[in-house]
Amino acid sequence: MASASSPIRAGGYWPSWTFNILPPANINLSVFTHLFYAFLQVDPSTFRLIVTDQDDRMLRAFSAAAHGHSPSVKALLSIGGSNNAASAIFAALAAAPASRAAFIQSTISVARRYDLDGLDLDWEFPNDAAEMANLGLLVTEWREAVANDSGRPLLLTAAVRFEPTYRWGVPRSYPVANMAAALDWINVMAYDLHGSWEPNTTGLHAALYDPTGAKVSASDGVTAWVSAGMPAAKIVLGMPLYARTWRLAHPDQHGVGAPAVGMGPGPNGILSYSQVVQFNPDNGATVIHDVNWGQAYSYAGTDWLGYDDAWTAETKVKYARGAGISGYFFWSIGQDDAASTVTTAAWNAWGN
Repeated sequence: MASASSPIRAGGYWPSWTFNILPPANINLSVFTHLFYAFLQVDPSTFRLIVTDQDDRMLRAFSAAAHGHSPSVKALLSIGGSNNAASAIFAALAAAPASRAAFIQSTISVARRYDLDGLDLDWEFPNDAAEMANLGLLVTEWREAVANDSGRPLLLTAAVRFEPTYRWGVPRSYPVANMAAALDWINVMAYDLHGSWEPNTTGLHAALYDPTGAKVSASDGVTAWVSAGMPAAKIVLGMPLYARTWRLAHPDQHGVGAPAVGMGPGPNGILSYSQVVQFNPDNGATVIHDVNWGQAYSYAGTDWLGYDDAWTAETKVKYARGAGISGYFFWSIGQDDAASTVTTAAWNAWGN
């Protein structure tokens, strides 16, 4: 079990496309230890990172803000993201030694240029066993290159699915042994477990527990990663700063798993937490803190919202400390409310 004095990894992904709304200098850095720049992409022909003039400006501001804070916050670059093009490029570059080397050297060069503390691979997601094996080769060679580089050490991390083995058409498993040896930690994306692809039933998309026994939850994912060989100290638990919403079929049936007729408020059924805290009082919503699922939800009429709030964040951090994992991260910075309610609750719950 982690003690109150255990080092914490309190991370947050900052989407670079929010630069004009939330520049790095305006982030509440007092509740973070690690900041991730999301994202740079990879050139599909050279397999080197694409750094536009705008990226250059934003990366410099990002690094300066993180390092200028007292205490200093670690600044990492995240590469990829949840788009099919990025996944296809990762699959191609990981398949051959020359393209892996080109990518790796490019990432180290960019990290040095912008005085970054680390690099984060966000490959969502390898499609089959062969791609997973190539991911193992990629992270192993990445670690070797960083270890042999003459500059100061770089952190290497990866954002991963909430479970290490899964089936989407074909079964695939992460190369856990390679990742455990090569990476400083993994960021377990324990959110989007339910969503618009399940329009007929409400679901808590970032539930801590799954009382149904289906094992679709954050705690089930962490347990599975540890069982697969990932040290608990190399696991960081992901939490969302947004809700997924549904439209109830019957307003008097409003529990988890209630019948629904599609998505609720927000584009594609998504609201930021800052929008949730406006929606609930404006609509007289009933807020439920479900201890069986370990997540919050609210309902008003036929609108149903599932999300992480301060209570959820505290519950998850207490779970994380008890499970011996080394921290948490949020996707994404800028979606909390103006008071940084959720991120502050998580920070305080760790014992800071």
